[in-house]
Amino acid sequence: MIKASKIIHKNEIRIKIDFPYNQEFIYLLRQIEGAKWSQTHKAWHIPYKKSSFEQLKLLFPEVIIEKTEEKIDTLQSETILPKNEKKELILPKISSVLVEVLYRKIILKLPKNELDTKFILTLRFSRWDKIQKVWIVPNYPDNLELIKAYFKDRISKIIFHKEIDIETGKNTHKITEKDLLCIRTKTGRLKLIFEFNKNLIISIKKMPFWSWDTKNKWWTIPFSDRLFNEIKEIAEKEELNFIYEEEKTDSDKISRRTEQDVPNYRQVPDSMILKLKELRYSLRTIKSYKSLFEEFINHYPTTEIDKIDEAKIIAFCQYLVIDRKVSASYQNQAINAIKFYYERVLGGQRKFYFLQRPNKEKALPTVLSMEEITTILKAPTNLKHKAILTIIYSAGLRIGELINLKIKDIDSERKQIRVEQGKGKKDRYTLLSLKTLDLLRIYFKKYKPKEYLFEGQEGGQYSARSVQAFFQEICKKVGIKKKVSVHSLRHSFATHLLENGTDLRYIQVLLGHESSKTTEIYTHVTTKGFDQIKSPLDHLDI
Repeated sequence: MIKASKIIHKNEIRIKIDFPYNQEFIYLLRQIEGAKWSQTHKAWHIPYKKSSFEQLKLLFPEVIIEKTEEKIDTLQSETILPKNEKKELILPKISSVLVEVLYRKIILKLPKNELDTKFILTLRFSRWDKIQKVWIVPNYPDNLELIKAYFKDRISKIIFHKEIDIETGKNTHKITEKDLLCIRTKTGRLKLIFEFNKNLIISIKKMPFWSWDTKNKWWTIPFSDRLFNEIKEIAEKEELNFIYEEEKTDSDKISRRTEQDVPNYRQVPDSMILKLKELRYSLRTIKSYKSLFEEFINHYPTTEIDKIDEAKIIAFCQYLVIDRKVSASYQNQAINAIKFYYERVLGGQRKFYFLQRPNKEKALPTVLSMEEITTILKAPTNLKHKAILTIIYSAGLRIGELINLKIKDIDSERKQIRVEQGKGKKDRYTLLSLKTLDLLRIYFKKYKPKEYLFEGQEGGQYSARSVQAFFQEICKKVGIKKKVSVHSLRHSFATHLLENGTDLRYIQVLLGHESSKTTEIYTHVTTKGFDQIKSPLDHLDI
């Protein structure tokens, strides 16, 4: 029940609104310009004028007017005016307002008028478009009705656009209010474009790593089969037409310049490599920084390395994004490599802190089913290849950890594998399954490795690139359509452990994750068990 009554608050006549606490009522009341909460009266109150009261009745048709010395519904728009407001303000002529309804926004074209401006500003997130000279109001529920109630016969025409054009990169999509456009991006996320839908938004906010793009007015979530199917089911319940597309690769993307493209191609200064080794950076990081810094210094082949200034660094970062179209991760690594040289190698003589770093897009890992893993592990005809893929999956190893494994790291008595100096320079123990141990014994008898468990044809460590290459060949051979890498075996190991009831804490230890939040990502990937969960309602005798 909502009651309205006249009060005096801080020497000003106001309309007091009484109602039991309701978050939705508060949200609606805030749409009325000048609505405030009074700690003294323990109630909300609005200006004592006709436009405010009309808006109140429109928002709450069931409002009860409590009798006072003066009836509220006899208010005139001139009853209370701000001290500096001139009373000679008059409304424009009749039929002077054009209203266009486009999907998620309402466009108002009307002569400039201070009273009209004040009304439009009471509508949340309304704004003035300086270029088109129109007001743009979000097409939220009731906004159109509020506009019609305020302008009444001054509206010359209301035009409803059944579909509008949505620009997504190079593509243009025609979207109606009954559509949900779902685009899978190259970065492993789903871009969701739709008209305001409360239930759909609530569901999205329950998903991991959701994001709202305020500029483009669309939502994004990480891609996974589970989340994709959830979105489809919600669209069906909300009677929305589900449109799915996959983002195409940029054809005009500029490739990285090689030694053949740049005359007098420059190598990374020895001082940078020495500093990286001195600070005990991993071989993988050293290789990455070397490659990234080389690309940077050869972008300015005629400028001395120590004299490349901040403006050139920023221009290079823009080149990476606009012309090379690199990922956010690649851009961040390039910035790190550049900062390392100028800050650490040059002894902090020059520091660059004003580089625009991109937000890293969070994507869910690609996981193979147990059936797909079985198919992959059965496929290799080469015993070494079979042993490599089996131990990666069964122990949840990174590819770098696999090629660094030595014979002494296999503890057949305790059924454990010792991982020395894994990511973050941490040691850990992980699982050695009985089937893996039996396979390794057969492999050992045939290949007789000397130091490393898996060695190349000429001895020494096995190549990580070779592992990736034969893994992709096997996936192609057995018909795996998912975009996977050797690291997908590690993701699958963790997900399958979780699905088999292993506690997340143990999985975290086996994977060598420093933070439990990193391990928790697998709870958003697994789909097993959801069909067996029953609502508490099912247990009630009703």
